[in-house]
Amino acid sequence: MADEKKGLNSNVELVLGDYKTAVKKLALPLMMSMFLMMAYNLADSIWVSGLGSDALAAIGFITPLFMIIIGLGNGIGAGTNSLIARYIGSKCYDQANNTAVHGLFLTVVISVVGAIFMYIALPSILIWMGAAHDLEFSLEYGYIIFTFMIVFLFNHVCTAILRSEGDVKRAMYATATTAIINIILDPIMIYVLGFGIRGAAYATVISASLSCIILSYWILYKKDTYLNVTLRNFKYKRSIIKRILNVTIPASTENLISSILMISINLILTISAGTMAVATYTATMRLIQLGGIPLIGFSTALLTIIGAAYGARNIQKIKDAYRYTIKLGLITTTIMVVVFLIFAPDISMIFAYGESSNIAPQIASAIRILVFLIYSVALGNISAMLYQGLGRGTTSLTLTIIRALICEIILAYLFAIVMHMGEFGVYLGLVIGGIIGGFISITWAMVSIRRLIRDYTPDPMIVDEIK
Repeated sequence: MADEKKGLNSNVELVLGDYKTAVKKLALPLMMSMFLMMAYNLADSIWVSGLGSDALAAIGFITPLFMIIIGLGNGIGAGTNSLIARYIGSKCYDQANNTAVHGLFLTVVISVVGAIFMYIALPSILIWMGAAHDLEFSLEYGYIIFTFMIVFLFNHVCTAILRSEGDVKRAMYATATTAIINIILDPIMIYVLGFGIRGAAYATVISASLSCIILSYWILYKKDTYLNVTLRNFKYKRSIIKRILNVTIPASTENLISSILMISINLILTISAGTMAVATYTATMRLIQLGGIPLIGFSTALLTIIGAAYGARNIQKIKDAYRYTIKLGLITTTIMVVVFLIFAPDISMIFAYGESSNIAPQIASAIRILVFLIYSVALGNISAMLYQGLGRGTTSLTLTIIRALICEIILAYLFAIVMHMGEFGVYLGLVIGGIIGGFISITWAMVSIRRLIRDYTPDPMIVDEIK
């Protein structure tokens, strides 16, 4: 039953208020969080590149597998965030609290099962990926990361819970802790203490663990969040698990598809141009991902706004918020593309040291092609978050399959292998495929919104709670 909670705090009022203000104010801390996350991922590549191209390639092989962990965390977080936002929009606050606890419960279960599986299967997976030459480096890094996967999942789910109530600033503070500590620890662990590539993994785990402690203090101990996340508010409901998984499974599968895309591209690059091309691609994509941060900030903010609007039955706000976010995203993307095109040689120079210094010119060339992938993020990711906010994760997954597995991989294979264009063909195929997939996503989203306005029916689970 809906329970009117008095004294809505400013964060919740922001989520429920004007969508233009909400997108901007929610997105900025999210951008900072993503920038810091990308910065510490980039720091890994920069410091590890000093160990040589084989070590950097090993990071490239582990990265898509690590993205599966991040994908699981993002998936559980997105499912939890979406459902909490819908409950808040419908003023079902008890169920919003209960949903938060269910999200943490799923996190623990999936973390334990996932760690055991990856510890057993990692060598076989890496060999299948084509990493036999770099297997020792890859295993040294990967075993440490996957053994402690719970700290990464816990971080993502807790920050999603904070975002669902509009508390993006503290979510940013937790992420900042992870990033800054990791950047500080990387050179100490890798070079000063002499752990090599294992040091990069230790630095990542330690920094994520410290963030877990901070989030646990805020949410579980201090309890000064809007949501009251306690076992006392936990009443197990299969319907809540189902609703979280309706977004979690497709969203996590989307990240799995992104990992499959990276694995496939690494394999195509290895066949057509060698492992040096994998190192170049890995470093370049870390830089390009920095350019996509504003888009991820806008789209993640949109998820919460859409969920709350859907719970409040405000369909016009869904349409207006989506269109506004797309417009904002395309303007920002164009600015980022121009910056990367102009400063590509200067940006690539951060890798111009150690044994991998010779790849800087190749990275600059790759940047000037792959930077246009940011447009596919603007169109595709924002559309995906629209569907996740509505609780329709399967549609989001379908669009990702079309973009990544059908458009990007096929065109990359066609240009690189069939047409013998090598790594340039891979980059060209990715860009063309990504932009085609992005236009399919935005067209599909606009049609869905028109149908939603015409045929809207309230979420039956939310209606039951209100009754």
